[in-house]
Amino acid sequence: MSKTVTLTAEQYATILASRDALAVERDGLVDERRSLLEERAGLRSELRVVITERDLYHERLKLFQRRLFAAKSEMRDACQQDLFFNEAEALAPGADPAQESEPDRTVDVPAHKRIRRGRKPLDPALPRVTVRHDLSEAERTCEYDGSMLVEIDVRVREQLDIVPEQFRVIRHEYPVYVCPTCDQGIKVAPAPARIIRKSLFTEAALAWLVVAKFADGLPLYRLAVILRRIGGDISRGTLAASMIRLGQAVQPLINLMRDILLESDILYGDETTGQVLKEPGRSAQTKSFVWAQMNGTGPPVRLFSYNPTRSTAQAAVLYAGVHQGAALMTDGYAPYDEVARVNGTASKQIEHWKTR
Repeated sequence: MSKTVTLTAEQYATILASRDALAVERDGLVDERRSLLEERAGLRSELRVVITERDLYHERLKLFQRRLFAAKSEMRDACQQDLFFNEAEALAPGADPAQESEPDRTVDVPAHKRIRRGRKPLDPALPRVTVRHDLSEAERTCEYDGSMLVEIDVRVREQLDIVPEQFRVIRHEYPVYVCPTCDQGIKVAPAPARIIRKSLFTEAALAWLVVAKFADGLPLYRLAVILRRIGGDISRGTLAASMIRLGQAVQPLINLMRDILLESDILYGDETTGQVLKEPGRSAQTKSFVWAQMNGTGPPVRLFSYNPTRSTAQAAVLYAGVHQGAALMTDGYAPYDEVARVNGTASKQIEHWKTR
């Protein structure tokens, strides 16, 4: 049932005035909220700038401290040597020795069955060598009634085994054939093509050296010690010369990889510091840079280039020829923006690859 309320003109005007005042107050609160949000965004931007400047000054401080107090050579300090020699003692507390890998077993518990998880299984792609531990004929009899035992299952346990690397010498023999009549028709089989002509190392040995040096981080003097231990008395200088010759020999392959990289629709770029020994005109503690490039489409390519600086000119050389319209994903370093501007690519900033 509706109810009629009678208002005077003055009361109606008062209600309208109150409504208008509340609307004005609401608009004022909305404007105040908007201004506060803008102020917060500005403060966040200023905070990011301050944090960036703080980190930059912190890095500069560490750089000055290293220049002032650091060693003048590549030698490790005492703390690093101690960590190297007592690495097992330092890392062992709280860890258990590796145990044989066993399949998951089912354990009966009240109201349900629970699978007891073992250690993470070994890679199924690894080759397996089966060693069967069987009972003798005499032990396959039942100790209670003398009946022959019947095999019903096989319990499997796996261990990781490592076969030591095998070093050998490939002896190449070239039979010499001569004409017994005229003594002039001499023939010898031609030598097979090699990546380094007259090299002491086979291609497999060169690949082992490269992986050990650049993937496993073993310096050449340690590789020389390893070879000397198994009977190959080869100097570090010989290893170094072989590495240089190999790098020159595979340069055409690197050029093809760079062509594939520059033709990709998505590229990733970054640079990190590195140290170069005995570089002319530079101290042992001077920073150099390794530029990393990879693609996100097509055949996977990973390229690493050395340069003493991280200048715009070096970035222009590395990305010269990238096709127009490609996306270059970087950490926002200024030279990449110039690369994008010159080559007509889209430069996008992504989170820095390094763990801060």
